[in-house]
Amino acid sequence: MRPRDGRGLRLVVLAVLVLGLLGPIAAGLGQTGRAAFGVMPVLGAVDPGLGPWRELSAIPGLWTSMKLTLWTGLAATLLSLMLAVGFCAVAHERMSNSAAARWLTPFLAAPHAAMAIGLAFVLAPSGWIARLLAPLMGWGNPPDLTIVNDPWGIALILGLMVKEVPFLLLVMLSALTQIPLRQNMAAGRMLGYGRGLVWMKIIAPQVWPLIRLPVMVVLAYALSTVDMGLILGPSNPPVLAVLLTRLFSDPEIARILPASAGALMQGLLVAAAFALLWLGERTMRRLGLWWVRGGGRGSSAEPLLRAATALVMALFAIGTLAMLSLVVWSLAWRWPWPAPVPQSWSLKAWGSPGAGWAHALGNTLLLAGATTAISLTLAIAWLEGEDRARRGRAAWAEALIYLPLLVPQIAFLYGLNILFLRLGISGGHIAVIWAQALFVFPYVMITLSDPWRALDPRLTRAAASLGAGPWRRLFAVKLPVLAMPILTAAAIGIAVSVAQYLPTLFMGAGRVATLTTEAVTLSSGSDRRVTGVYASLQAGLPLAAYAAAFLIPALLHRKRAAMKGASA
Repeated sequence: MRPRDGRGLRLVVLAVLVLGLLGPIAAGLGQTGRAAFGVMPVLGAVDPGLGPWRELSAIPGLWTSMKLTLWTGLAATLLSLMLAVGFCAVAHERMSNSAAARWLTPFLAAPHAAMAIGLAFVLAPSGWIARLLAPLMGWGNPPDLTIVNDPWGIALILGLMVKEVPFLLLVMLSALTQIPLRQNMAAGRMLGYGRGLVWMKIIAPQVWPLIRLPVMVVLAYALSTVDMGLILGPSNPPVLAVLLTRLFSDPEIARILPASAGALMQGLLVAAAFALLWLGERTMRRLGLWWVRGGGRGSSAEPLLRAATALVMALFAIGTLAMLSLVVWSLAWRWPWPAPVPQSWSLKAWGSPGAGWAHALGNTLLLAGATTAISLTLAIAWLEGEDRARRGRAAWAEALIYLPLLVPQIAFLYGLNILFLRLGISGGHIAVIWAQALFVFPYVMITLSDPWRALDPRLTRAAASLGAGPWRRLFAVKLPVLAMPILTAAAIGIAVSVAQYLPTLFMGAGRVATLTTEAVTLSSGSDRRVTGVYASLQAGLPLAAYAAAFLIPALLHRKRAAMKGASA
């Protein structure tokens, strides 16, 4: 196979990604930037100026929203990272990557909005935890406490941690396979260091460069989340992303101008957080060198590791209760305080799909199937082009893949929606599919890259020696052998698509109802039973996709083994 055989395929994929990925983000940011400085001809605003920024600064509670955003985003990311490191230090020897993936799947698959709704059911003054504590505390009525939507954002931080700790654990366990972990641990222990100090002084510095980008993705999401901010975050004032979403949706259309200025401010906040992360990395590097040279030994870090492990298990327990509460509330009929379980059950909330959840379910399936198919096709084409050209991924390609995950959605999506309006596709399924694919493709590509590159090249060489051409090698050798990673990438794509709230809200112009948009709307005060139905379906779809990704290869393998046994 000659290197030039892959150039055409690489150029086609690159053109599609630049026009379909970079182009929309750049166009959205450009349109947002114009509106932020007062240029939006459709509103009669043609003279650039700082008027939108002055309007934005005059909005009550803006600075509080910014402080809340920084506090909740930075706290959730830092605490999640610390707990993930502590848990890995204790449990990595007892967890293989495949076992960890299966164990963490329910937490990874559950969309952020569904998890947030479940947590609201669990943490509310009349929620499950309060019901379990009521007999011990002597509560005759639900306690008068602001737990969900608290002004300090504690519930939002907790919700972000329940979702992000499993993600960071999976990323970290994968990174550990790329370093000589056992040799480092053995050498450190022989020198008299405790396990915790070995991790802090030897392992963590090697792992950090491998997980830096995923941590930045977590930080960007925590600083710009809308769905979790609406459900769990402070309400008055809310975090900045929620405040801007309300401005963009304001009936007074001129509010788009200060909202666009706020969208740029959101982007600047994320950039400032990245700069703070970079500064913290440099500072820790210098302090770490000084600490390592000090040569302190012992097991002084062991209590911290045990505490981190206990907290991670507590987060998993709360997350499990949250997901279970969705199903329980969807089936509950009479549930008086302080009964720990419903006194009577009913399927009434599930009983009218035609007038309720069926339409949202159909839209969700359509969008998830289309975006995942497009993203998976592009990812396979990209990786196959690399193979045929005999080139690895360049640094710029890595940045291209991560870019949509690092730029706050609110910063460019509304500007992109204006572009789609000009093209005549806004408010329909095509616009939503395109917008969702911006975020689905990176996750699919990241998931599929390592298994694809780890494929034994002798398989394709053997096929080539038998006369198989590039396309036959792809369809007859690579795709069947990589069936499990491809199905896993597809499951992740479906989960990401189902979870998309802001792209669906903006690009669908409120006309494309999905399980996520409906669940978030219902969470603000609707019947808990109906909310539980939508959130259960929303969480169930990704779980079903993950189950299929695990079961289909196992069934195919069993069938092949049975056929071989019969032929023998």
